Amino acid sequence: MRNIRGIDIELLVTLEALLTACNVTHVARQLHLSQPTVSVRLGKLRRLFADPLLTPGARGMRPTTRGLELLAPLREALSGVERMLSAETPFDPARTELTWRVAASDYAQHAILMPVLAHLRRHAPGVRVAVYAPVPAEIARMAERGDIDVAFITADIVPENLRSTILFAERYQFVARKRHPLLGKGPITSAQFCALDHVLVSPEGGGFKGATDVLLEARRHKRRVVLSLPHFLSAPEIVRRSDMVAMLPARVLEGRSHGLQLRDAPIQPPGFEMAMSWHERVHVDPAHAWLRAQVVAAVSQVAGRSPPSR
Repeated sequence: MRNIRGIDIELLVTLEALLTACNVTHVARQLHLSQPTVSVRLGKLRRLFADPLLTPGARGMRPTTRGLELLAPLREALSGVERMLSAETPFDPARTELTWRVAASDYAQHAILMPVLAHLRRHAPGVRVAVYAPVPAEIARMAERGDIDVAFITADIVPENLRSTILFAERYQFVARKRHPLLGKGPITSAQFCALDHVLVSPEGGGFKGATDVLLEARRHKRRVVLSLPHFLSAPEIVRRSDMVAMLPARVLEGRSHGLQLRDAPIQPPGFEMAMSWHERVHVDPAHAWLRAQVVAAVSQVAGRSPPSR
């Protein structure tokens, strides 16, 4: 059995990060080290295990067979060490100076992050928050590499290998400017709705078809979408200053409905659920668990209910 007395645990932390990210630059940033330091540690690890562990590939580095064999037991061992240390040193939010990395769209920033920030500033004034634009295809990889701590995304795109909890269910609200020349006080008909100029939010950019259009097509109707935006938060102001209308998530309009009329649409597209997701390897981390609890508490307080988990 190999003598482990001379093994530095920081080497093993570095190895787990390298085998996960397969990129020296990413690992250096994640561990707050210089690239030369990470390279030196990789050299020591190669000598320790008598194996290259990582080799150059077409898209960065690739773990060797030996490296892949080490990853699962290495994670289990490091998690055990983390649990042991956490039991000895309880997490103190008032003293921590961690940086939380969050993937959130402008909608999620408004509906989730804004309420959470008040909790964080009050209970953990030393904490910093870095927000990244969510790229659905990259969420799982970013969480696995440690590039993000949590992602606020719709429940339907949560990667299968990530844990998640549902924060709330959202609905769509029809909105137009007050005194719109084509809208009277009576109910809006399907013909009126389709004749209006619509704003649509396409997070991927450039789309002119959404859930409302799918529902209309099923009824053999078609609306006129004249503007496609990549972000939600600019839509209320555009509607306020024009004769364009929109179907927007209701929370986007909270505190932003001045000069607007919120009306019942002749159709109601299905809403969506917002989820918080994170990687398994941080699930039992006390600091991470505390952060997740703050998110749930803040969002529940705004919504006035407790969200279900899954």
